[in-house]
Amino acid sequence: MECKKTSNLTHCNCSYEPCSRKGVCCECISFHLRSRELPACVFPPDAESTYDRSFEHFARLVQAGKV
Repeated sequence: MECKKTSNLTHCNCSYEPCSRKGVCCECISFHLRSRELPACVFPPDAESTYDRSFEHFARLVQAGKV
């Protein structure tokens, strides 16, 4: 299967500039799941900018109705 990195980048809100996985969603998801995290694309911009990608942070946002 061909990676659609260019197309994926139009939807990627990751603000971590040195990230080598930007636009390569399968690598990004695998990387974050290994650390019990979610990728930037599931967080609203203000939450993403904290770089707290933990499951717990996401759960708090869901409980607060921010996701």
